[in-house]
Amino acid sequence: MKLGYPPAPQELDPIERVSRDELMALQLERLQRTLAHAYGDVPLYRRKFDEAGVHPGDCKELADLAKFPFTTKQDLRESYPFGMFAVPRERVARIHASSGTTGRPTVVGYTKNDLDVWAEVMARSIRASGGRPGDIVHVAYGYGLFTGGLGAHYGAERLGCTVVPVSGGMTPRQVRLITDFRPDIIMVTPSYMLALLDEFAAQGLDPRESSLRVGIFGAEPWTERMREEIEDHFEIHAVDIYGLSEVMGPGVANECVESKDGLHVWEDHFYPETVDPFTGIPADEGELVFTSLTKEAMPVVRYRTRDLTRLLPGTARPAFRRMVKVTGRTDDMIILRGVNVFPTQIEELVLRTNGLSPHFQLHLTRPDRLDVMTVRVEARPGFDRGRAEAAQSLRQAVKDGVGVSVEVEVVDPETLERSVGKLKRVIDKRDN
Repeated sequence: MKLGYPPAPQELDPIERVSRDELMALQLERLQRTLAHAYGDVPLYRRKFDEAGVHPGDCKELADLAKFPFTTKQDLRESYPFGMFAVPRERVARIHASSGTTGRPTVVGYTKNDLDVWAEVMARSIRASGGRPGDIVHVAYGYGLFTGGLGAHYGAERLGCTVVPVSGGMTPRQVRLITDFRPDIIMVTPSYMLALLDEFAAQGLDPRESSLRVGIFGAEPWTERMREEIEDHFEIHAVDIYGLSEVMGPGVANECVESKDGLHVWEDHFYPETVDPFTGIPADEGELVFTSLTKEAMPVVRYRTRDLTRLLPGTARPAFRRMVKVTGRTDDMIILRGVNVFPTQIEELVLRTNGLSPHFQLHLTRPDRLDVMTVRVEARPGFDRGRAEAAQSLRQAVKDGVGVSVEVEVVDPETLERSVGKLKRVIDKRDN
C-alpha cells in the first residue's frame, strides 16, 4: 500500500477525542433540542408525535427516543416538495433530491449552517480515510441533485485539499486526468471504480503505477471481497463512507484507514439505532435508524434507512460507535422461492470463482409459475476456455452458500452496461 499511518492526535477535531460519557451528554442536549424543533416547526412531526402520545418533553434520557415514531421515505414523498422543512423556505440555502424513479422524489433542504456541518463531517471523513491538507482529490461522484458530488467537493475543500470536480461518466477522460493530474484520493462508487480499472487496461496502463493512495467508496453496498479486488489492482487503501440524503448526504459515518473495522458514526450530529426490520423493536442487529441532532432546515426523527447492519463500540475513535459495513438493504432483498437473497451474497461468490470478473447482473423472470434468477457475469479478459466449468462452479457455490438454484450465463468482457452512478444489479422482468 502507498499509505499506512494513523493520524497524530493533534490532527483530530477536539470532539473526536472526547470520552463516551461526554459525547452522550452532548447527544442528549442536542436530541432534546431537535425533538422540540421538529414538533414545533414541522406539521407532520406534530401530528405523528400527537398520534403516538409523546411530547418532546418526554425525552429525559437517550433511551427515551425509542418511544417516538419512525419517519419513512413515504413520509418524505407525501410531504413533497417542501412540507418537511422546519424553517421558512427563504432560509434554505440549497435543495437536493432523489431521482424519483420509483415515485415522487424525496426532497431535502439545508440552511447555511447545515451546509457548514456537512462540510465539517465530510472533511472529518476524508481525514479518517487518510486524506490530508494539500492532497489532490478526484471526485467522480455525480454532481447535481444527487448529494455525492457536492458533498465530497465541499468536504475536501474544507480539509484544505485541491479538488478535481470530474463528476461521473466519460471514463477514458477520467483515466487520462488521473494519469495527468496525479491525484492522491479518488471518491467514487465502488462499481464505477471497476469500470475505471477496465479503462486502465484498455489504455495499456498499470493501475498500480497511478498516484492514487486512497479510494473513498460509497453510495452502494459492497463487500470485503470487492475491497480486496480494488486494493490489489490499484495498490491503494479502499475505505468505506456512508450517508444518505434524507439524513444529510455522504459523511454520516466513515471507516478509519488505520483499522478498516467498520464505519465510525459521527454521533455528535447523527444518532444511530438498530431495530428489527419487521417489528421496529430495538435490536442488536437489524435495520439502521437515524435521528439528526443538529439539522436546522430538515430535522429527521428515527428515519428508517432500510440498510441492515449492527452497532459496535468504537475503536480508532473510541467515543464513536461503529456500524458494520452495510452489505444489504431490506428493499434490495430478493425473495426467490422462499429464500432471502441479497446481491452482495452473489458478488462474494462471483469474486471467488476463477475466471469471472466482478461485473454481473441478476435477471429475474417467471417463465411459468416459479421465479427464475439468472446470473449474467462477464468472463475476465482472456478467459475463453473453461467458461462452462466456471458457470457450473458458480451455480454450485450459490446452491451451497445461499440455498437456491440459479442459472448462470458467462458472457464476454465489456458486455454488461457499466455504472457511472449507483449500480443497478437486479433486472426484474417478472410480471407482478
